[in-house]
Amino acid sequence: MTENHPITPPPELVLQWDREWREQQNAPVIGWSANLLAYITVRAAQWGADKELEACCALLDKFNDGFWCDELRAARRPKPPSLKERSLKHLEVMERDRHYLPEILQDLRRALEQLDD
Repeated sequence: MTENHPITPPPELVLQWDREWREQQNAPVIGWSANLLAYITVRAAQWGADKELEACCALLDKFNDGFWCDELRAARRPKPPSLKERSLKHLEVMERDRHYLPEILQDLRRALEQLDD
């Protein structure tokens, strides 16, 4: 019944996720575990959400120049902070809590700020 549904991942993709999980876990090819099922369930949910987002964007693009699609993508798939951004946040905490000498913190801040994102 769900085989023809547009947001059901194809069997080949499910097998690919199965292989990925087994390689990451160095698990045998025999049987299914709760962890494998959870992994595939999460991947299928992500895949389905991506498909639905693309369908929404395609519909939005029919009515405008792509502006709302870009806004929707940015809101639904935010980029994680870069290593530089995370490091600067950690540095702020260190500065606030005064765990280290000010000279060390200043050097770290200058070095981090010179890095590209």
